[in-house]
Amino acid sequence: MFILKSVVGKLWITIIGLVVVVLLTLSLFLFRYIETSFPKSKDQAETLTRLAVKVANEISLHKEERRYLQVVNELLSAQGASILMVTANFEQIDPPFAQTQDKTFRYTDFFTKADLQKAFAGQSVDNRNTSSGPRAPLSNQYTAVAVPYMNESQTQTAGALILYQLTQSAEETQAYVKKLFVVVGVAGFLMTTFFAFFLLTRITQPLLQLKKAADLISKGEYDTRVPITSSDELGELGKTFNHMGQKLSDTIKALSHEKEHLASVLRSMGDAVITFDADGKVILTNPPGDKVVRDWNEIHWTDDWSGQDERQLPRKPETVPEPLQPLFQGVISEAKEMTAKLHVQSEVWSVVMAPLYSHEIVRGVVAVMRDVTEEFRLDKLRKDFVANVSHELRTPLSMLQGYSEALIDDIAATPEERKDLAQVIHDESLRMGRLVKDLLDLAKMETGNMELNLRELEVNTFLKRIHRKFAGLSKEHGITMTCILPEEELVLFQADEDRVEQVLTNLLDNAIRHTPSQSLIQLSAARTRYKGEDAVLIEVADQGYGIPAEDLPYIFERFYKADKARTRGATGGTGLGLSIVKNIIEAHEGTVHVKSQPGQGTTFSITLPCKAV
Repeated sequence: MFILKSVVGKLWITIIGLVVVVLLTLSLFLFRYIETSFPKSKDQAETLTRLAVKVANEISLHKEERRYLQVVNELLSAQGASILMVTANFEQIDPPFAQTQDKTFRYTDFFTKADLQKAFAGQSVDNRNTSSGPRAPLSNQYTAVAVPYMNESQTQTAGALILYQLTQSAEETQAYVKKLFVVVGVAGFLMTTFFAFFLLTRITQPLLQLKKAADLISKGEYDTRVPITSSDELGELGKTFNHMGQKLSDTIKALSHEKEHLASVLRSMGDAVITFDADGKVILTNPPGDKVVRDWNEIHWTDDWSGQDERQLPRKPETVPEPLQPLFQGVISEAKEMTAKLHVQSEVWSVVMAPLYSHEIVRGVVAVMRDVTEEFRLDKLRKDFVANVSHELRTPLSMLQGYSEALIDDIAATPEERKDLAQVIHDESLRMGRLVKDLLDLAKMETGNMELNLRELEVNTFLKRIHRKFAGLSKEHGITMTCILPEEELVLFQADEDRVEQVLTNLLDNAIRHTPSQSLIQLSAARTRYKGEDAVLIEVADQGYGIPAEDLPYIFERFYKADKARTRGATGGTGLGLSIVKNIIEAHEGTVHVKSQPGQGTTFSITLPCKAV
């Protein structure tokens, strides 16, 4: 039952149990006392019978003796007894003794006529031991005996003498006490129930309010408080609960602030941060980490991670990605921090993975990942740059050293031979000079230290001059160069003429060197739109050998040459021209693109904005 599970119900049952135990214990001792201190009803009846017989035997002989009557009357008064006298005709007569009670009784209150018939017949009759049948009205309250009394001549029975007394036996007292205890027990039950319902409002209601407030706090309502209605222990408990709620609210707010601070830090980090549990499931990520997990788990990895099979179903996105599995297992098993560099398709990632502890048990792993593809590429470019510079310088230096030694050793026999050797040394020194100059220019451009002399540039006039400059050279190679310009005037309001000329010089020089004779090189310009504004489009198109498709993405890198077999003669390029072109155009906030197919020529398109930089 619900009430037995409540505090009030338990208190109610406890109090009732205490009342029952007290009443039972008290009744046990009281009944024991009554049994030892009060006479039995049988004893009282026997005593009254002896007294009644004695009085009946003497009453007819001494009823005229005043002194005798006075003694008998005092004796009866001392016993609390009274006498009724009934004649054989069932007529009640006044006894010679004074009544000891104010209330007057009739013989029918104690005996029936059938009982008195026995007394008239010479028997002693007890109202508690009469024949079966209806009993007299006062038989339960009074103990009465009826004995015969004789006439004055002592020859026959004149009637019956009834001696009665309030019942003072143990049985009656016990019955009375039982009734009393039943009444007291019922009263105790009712009072206990009343006080239980009284305590329901004084104890249970505050406790229920505390429970309700605790439930609300457990649901996140940390500002919940309980009303204080008393200054007792429950009131102190309520105050303590409210104080605890305030402290908890402050702590939660502080934790939330720290959590938001940590979340902000994680969100603002460029590195990917991922937390896994011991089973490899993702617990927490920042946006870059979430992207890495999602992207990597959508790929079906082969054993070497070099490709993917789109026919396979993707892995579940909440698990450790395949490239991180070996590192994850190592951190879990060895419980120590590990670092690694992972090559994932075309990207390079630096990974630092550390264990998370809970009571000295590894409960998970946190991984911090950084995309170092650009750093890796730049490091590779640096190494390639050093290798390429060494390679580019090795040839002219070797030639300078060899031809200079030939001059020193007088190997050249004629002045013409010495002149040829000196010419080679001169050409290689010029080649080295161009290489050093290009390297210095490229270094300035990439570090942002390139100075531009910006002024207004009239494009049509400028391109006509460039065309005249290279027309003779192209004619020497059997190449036809044309210049197509619009009728409208094209103006760049801010441009460095020398740098733009350097761009076109590099492009036309490459076109002439890689275009066979009897072919065409076309220089053209037109108005266009770039980023929603007016711009000038300059194109250099040739009918040369073209550039393979696999080389197109790399032609603007330093020292990259699509023609790997081209000899490095005196007129050979340094491999830096196109890289310089790209940097100059980007410094003017423009763009350069290339379109090429092997055997069909190459077209370089330069777009320069007309407005001021």
